[in-house]
Amino acid sequence: MTAEMTYREALIAAKRDALGADPSVVVLGEDIGAYGGTFAVTQGLFEEFGPDRIIDTPISESGFTGAAVGAALTGLRPIVELKFIDFTLVAMDQLVNQAAKVHFMMGGQGKVPVVFMVAIGVTRGAAAQHSQSLHAWFVHAPGLKVVMPSTPHDAKGLLASAIKDDGPVMFIAHKLLFGRKGPVPEAAFSIPFGEAAIRRRGKDVTVVATSYMVEHALKAAEELDADGIEAEVIDPRTIVPLDSESILESVRKTNRLVVADEGHLPCGVGAEVAALAQKEAFDYLDAPIERVGTPASPVPFSEPLENTYAPGADEIRAAVQRTMEGL
Repeated sequence: MTAEMTYREALIAAKRDALGADPSVVVLGEDIGAYGGTFAVTQGLFEEFGPDRIIDTPISESGFTGAAVGAALTGLRPIVELKFIDFTLVAMDQLVNQAAKVHFMMGGQGKVPVVFMVAIGVTRGAAAQHSQSLHAWFVHAPGLKVVMPSTPHDAKGLLASAIKDDGPVMFIAHKLLFGRKGPVPEAAFSIPFGEAAIRRRGKDVTVVATSYMVEHALKAAEELDADGIEAEVIDPRTIVPLDSESILESVRKTNRLVVADEGHLPCGVGAEVAALAQKEAFDYLDAPIERVGTPASPVPFSEPLENTYAPGADEIRAAVQRTMEGL
């Protein structure tokens, strides 16, 4: 049986399933108890599971992130609500030097089964310290898995996999996706990491899009269809591990590639996907690879500037048209 759920409701359902099935699962974070969380992704869980499982923490990201790493090493499976990805910056030592490395530094004798949940994305004039998309930073930290669901269905299934994983997982949601609705199985289920989803089939150009950019890519593909251009839209779903073969198979078919990701263009996810195609499918490319992302500048507060800063369907469509023309 499936039900129509919002992305937010799907996340709550995945947490409820895990909390009910496994007493080692706990949730930590600021305002996640009776308040239900800044993004309302723990609503109802405090009343159902109590303060020993849904743990309100002080405003100290470094402190409760470190506590979660220690708890994971001693047998618990914490879900850490860090809210904005911007707030991870005060806990980077715990995330990158501890959570990501401890398993290797202990010769595989220690496990860190912890999920760090964060939100990214330009939205509503939140400005430079609450709007960043820094997910590529964590792709660069060996030992961390990086998950970026774009639909309610994938949010539930990938969170279930993240909670069961024996290593640290960065679970990254775009703020504009929380209210999106879609069909989701009511029963517990999981989606394996490293398996991309083909959101739209096409023969002329491959568009690899992450998170909220998938919606923009699908809109651009629909508009391009009117011009006789069939775009194939691929949603990696997980960036680490990355389903390289699905991307390469598509590029070898279409001979063109556009990558759309809301992170900054320099050294971003788009650059990595472009490098992959350049190395492994160079002989198949009929035009330069195009990248769509945000410029190397802080996110502006002004709404007109914010709208210009954040890429969307128009930018993706323009990139496709350039690569179709071989420019």
